[in-house]
Amino acid sequence: MDKDIREGTGISWQVFGTGPRPALAIHCMLGTSDMWGPLLSPLAELSTTAFDLPGHGKSDPWGAEGAAPGAYQTLATRIAASFIERPLDLIGHSFGASVALRIAVAAPEAVRSLTLIEPVLFAAAKDSPEWAELRPHQDHLDALLADGADEEAARRFVRDWGAGAPWDTIPDRHRARFVAQMPIVANVTPANFEDPGQICRPGGIEAIDAPVMLIHGDQSPPISARVCEALAARMADVGTACVPGAGHMLPLTHTRQVTELIALNLERS
Repeated sequence: MDKDIREGTGISWQVFGTGPRPALAIHCMLGTSDMWGPLLSPLAELSTTAFDLPGHGKSDPWGAEGAAPGAYQTLATRIAASFIERPLDLIGHSFGASVALRIAVAAPEAVRSLTLIEPVLFAAAKDSPEWAELRPHQDHLDALLADGADEEAARRFVRDWGAGAPWDTIPDRHRARFVAQMPIVANVTPANFEDPGQICRPGGIEAIDAPVMLIHGDQSPPISARVCEALAARMADVGTACVPGAGHMLPLTHTRQVTELIALNLERS
């Protein structure tokens, strides 16, 4: 695993595969780049760079104190963009999918194909019934974070967006890491709901001319399907897929199905 300074932060990264097609993969909140190995290694045509987001994996910590709301998404986008030297296949999950979409909107010429697995850009589905259903749960999480109740916030976050493991069965070191990452979650929330990066601006999503694949699980929170539907309606060359029996962490729980869907999208570009 390599490490260097990007946007003033020590960022660790690794490469999966040795194929001729460059790719970049961006992981979810509370995840690490390691999650991409089983998912992307079978795709022989790719050479995929995957990095640990700040405050995740082996990258340096990130201090949320004093940061503007949504600043973490901006930082993550700049770090991701620093790995792009020529048009590539861009793949993201959850928060990472929102970052990938932000890059594709800002620089569509840099993207050969775009695979978005459950992007958490809830602003794309604002005022939908699913958005209204989610908002009170987020308000409760926000209140816990504002009160410094980071452990309870982590428990709820993992319950709603994790792979289904009960909190008490998660190893202590992982639980401690999740609790420590809650200030990052708090900073990201405005990026999800209010879109300060203006990903949803008129004409932005429509400018993406690469093939896009939007993937969600049928057991995920209802907002996931609604976001995918809202985004797909604004894209010219888009495929959508719902993975049966899968929840939000489908790259970990339904690896083979997600790999096959990424491969289908690669064939279109």
